[in-house]
Amino acid sequence: MTTETYAGAREAVHEQRIDGFGTVRVLPLDPRADLDVLHGWVTEERAAYWGMTGFTRQQVLETYLHLDSLDTHHAFLTVKDGVPAALFQTYEPEADRVSECYEVRPGDIGVHLLIGPPAPGAGALPGWSSALLGAFLAYALTGLGRQRAVVEPDARNTRAVDRLTRQGFVPAGEIVLPAIDLPEVRLPEKRALLAFLTREAFERGPTAPR
Repeated sequence: MTTETYAGAREAVHEQRIDGFGTVRVLPLDPRADLDVLHGWVTEERAAYWGMTGFTRQQVLETYLHLDSLDTHHAFLTVKDGVPAALFQTYEPEADRVSECYEVRPGDIGVHLLIGPPAPGAGALPGWSSALLGAFLAYALTGLGRQRAVVEPDARNTRAVDRLTRQGFVPAGEIVLPAIDLPEVRLPEKRALLAFLTREAFERGPTAPR
């Protein structure tokens, strides 16, 4: 899919100009149209904690087609100035395995984030991960009117944990997410760090939309 197609073919659920970086648009994921990007990202070694490094194209497709069939889980492709930049997912915690590990509150929303590699010829941009996460949280918390974001990164993924705590997430301890079976694949048990960020804390933080 071309940059021009990503720039205008789908209606964005959220669009935000980030000073110093450009415009990010959060687009509903199309599992088939986005499969090349999706499979390339989730099977890279840098995405090991996403849990899909050994997946075939068909397994990745089946996983996201299943996700797309649910009313409680949603996946989005985020593009920066028309170029794919990240995979973002939201979910209702009460309909997810994380509900077995904590008491879900009304207004909670779960989020997952996988930042893609830099575009060809472009190096990593300092502060980009934080700015991008801020745009996602603006959609999940402010745009959807939710009260609290829930994350459960792999406990071994210290880089992600550090990023989230810098963003204002408050750790609530380690949990063990049970294994689950999806069409074509089985997601194994996962030792994770549970953390929360309230909308109030987000909106008074440095990454709130201006």
